[in-house]
Amino acid sequence: MAPKYHPTPLSGGDRKALAKELGKARAMASMLATQSAEMRAKGEAMIQQADRLLCESWNERMWSDGEPIHPSPTIDQAVNGGFPWLEIRCGRCKTPSDVDLAAMKHPPTTFVHDLASRLRCRKCAKAGRRPSATLLQLTWQPRHPRTEP
Repeated sequence: MAPKYHPTPLSGGDRKALAKELGKARAMASMLATQSAEMRAKGEAMIQQADRLLCESWNERMWSDGEPIHPSPTIDQAVNGGFPWLEIRCGRCKTPSDVDLAAMKHPPTTFVHDLASRLRCRKCAKAGRRPSATLLQLTWQPRHPRTEP
């Protein structure tokens, strides 16, 4: 977009007044842009804290009730809140494993509790079985090292 054109006045006093007003407008624009950036940073920090608290709340409800609780955080809320790993356990062989939510091919707006029917145990899949996984909790790092190559 082209800059706005302000015709230069003919008289010296008017030229000085225009230059003064343009300087004020540029200074005000700079101040407002700085305030906007500061408020955006504060807002993003608050959203991140809210996502972290939502994940912690869901973990506590999962621990106390023991089943996929609705509503759960979305994948992007979990990752933004600092909980990018989902701890699961196979419904058949009871093998625990971790799922990297950031690497999943599901839309980021997918709720974590909706993943329960989609996640499968690799160990049982090799044996030709496809039992569903049981969701345990969201974690900030993987708890179970991968034993498979």
